[in-house]
Amino acid sequence: MGRDVVALRIPAPSTLALILVSAIGVVSFGWPLLAQPDSALAHSADAPWLFAGLLPLLLLIVLAQLTEGRMDAKTIALLGVLAALGTGLRMLGGGGGGFEPAFFLFVVAGRALGPGFGFVLGQLTLLASALVTGGVGPWLPFQMMAAGWIALLAGLLPPLRGRAEVLMLAGYGAVAGLLYGILINLWFWPFVSFADTGISFVPGDPITSNTVRYGAFLLATSLGWDLIRAAVTAMLCLVAGPPVLSALRRAARRAKFDASVPASRQAAVANPPAHPVEE
Repeated sequence: MGRDVVALRIPAPSTLALILVSAIGVVSFGWPLLAQPDSALAHSADAPWLFAGLLPLLLLIVLAQLTEGRMDAKTIALLGVLAALGTGLRMLGGGGGGFEPAFFLFVVAGRALGPGFGFVLGQLTLLASALVTGGVGPWLPFQMMAAGWIALLAGLLPPLRGRAEVLMLAGYGAVAGLLYGILINLWFWPFVSFADTGISFVPGDPITSNTVRYGAFLLATSLGWDLIRAAVTAMLCLVAGPPVLSALRRAARRAKFDASVPASRQAAVANPPAHPVEE
């Protein structure tokens, strides 16, 4: 069973950077619910600033992993391959009708390769797919954050194995599919529901009142797509989860994700210096 523990560990610098990025995300998604009537700003104005601040913090996570010796060339190559695969899956689904198979990859990669790796993978995949398809806009930082959280939480699930693990991932995949839709709708809801209706955001109202209106907004708009995303993710976890998890864990072992010795020391052990010639 020891060979199953191959997830990339998160050293302290990466943990702090990840917490900082997530804190920015929580505030960015949730501040409209706490905003006063005269303090609301359009996300079309503040999102570019969030985007500019998010990417350096994302790079900080990767650099922290590198300086701790936890990510070698094989690990970085695996990250690139999976991000490219996720981009292809996202383009295949196109988001139409809620069919988004890329979320299956986020779940199993976060589970097999660790929360830190999954967080970076989710964000890089959304960034790459947006650049390829021309989908860059004020919504992109929020999509990146939500996808990163989904993969991160998958890596923090209880350490089950076998059929229990697959069922757990399927259940989580269903919840994650719904959660993504809830988060993405939340960022723009206050700015598309100007009319005084039962689904409109009311600045300054109690959180409970706005939460009820937001639930009605979800029912009236994207819940159908979110349910399809949840069902597709759960089904893929059940059908393709076991072989994909096995493949990712084999790749992780080859990349030495579970190595407790820094990469520089591994290299020194593998290639010891020649003994000096005595005169």
